[in-house]
Amino acid sequence: MAKKKRIVIALGGNALGNTLPEQMQAVKITARAIVDLIEEGCEVIVAHGNGPQVGMINNAMIALTHEDEQQPNTPLSVCVAMSQAYIGYDLQNALREELLNRNITDIPVATMITQVRVDAEDPAFETPSKPIGRFLTKEQADEMAAKYDYIMKEDAGRGYRRVVASPKPQEIVEIGTIRNMVDAGDLVIACGGGGIPVVRQGNHLKGASAVIDKDFASCLLAKELDADFLIILTAVEKVAINFGKPEEKWLDNITVDAAKQYMEEGHFAPGSMLPKVQAAVDFAESKPGRQALITLLEKAKDGINGTTGTRISLK
Repeated sequence: MAKKKRIVIALGGNALGNTLPEQMQAVKITARAIVDLIEEGCEVIVAHGNGPQVGMINNAMIALTHEDEQQPNTPLSVCVAMSQAYIGYDLQNALREELLNRNITDIPVATMITQVRVDAEDPAFETPSKPIGRFLTKEQADEMAAKYDYIMKEDAGRGYRRVVASPKPQEIVEIGTIRNMVDAGDLVIACGGGGIPVVRQGNHLKGASAVIDKDFASCLLAKELDADFLIILTAVEKVAINFGKPEEKWLDNITVDAAKQYMEEGHFAPGSMLPKVQAAVDFAESKPGRQALITLLEKAKDGINGTTGTRISLK
């Protein structure tokens, strides 16, 4: 019997919706695409973003402090943990239901609340740049900065938002347990929202006020699990160079070297396609035979079969 392809799939925010009702509907569509891959003979591990969800939770926790002055402010790391649990709850139930609908009864589904260690000396902590939460007026932003020591920045003329660091992931704390579950045949959801950011202080793990990029965390997860494929799902079917220009070109199969050249030439937008391509390159060059794929959720199966998407490999 041929060895199953091991795939880490990184779900973007569009696969999860922006509200509770949207999420419950979105995960059903997401589950179908993931179970399609399982039916193709793949062993799948799921990671996901949490952009809208962690912002919503953070806003709710701030509102609580306004209602009850005895309530302390909730650390961002705790908000990430909350988002992992509630996204995992909807996603694992949708996956379980889809598996049973297809008479697949031997694959348990579980969410692992995952901590990801970052370096306390990461330069990202000196220049926070990741916006979270809702837009505020200048007066509201000044109040938040004074009350909670938040760093607030004006965002594209739409108001002020809190910005936090986005350090690189160094270690997945629960990787041993995740690996055991995957090796046992479980369908595991892990590293939600890039993981709960923590720094090590002796034997203690302290939550960090940061958001880890889910594509970089998914890349680390894929390397640690010795995956064959890293699939990064996004809002377009393929990656383009000269995007939006007359000479726009969609990319099919490219080498790591070609991808690096395109990055140096500035073809990919920071905070959008650039981190996806960076993570894809990191994974593809980490070991011969590993490949990364960037495509739409509904095209994931076609991408694995080589008919669409942008595939990045060492050669």
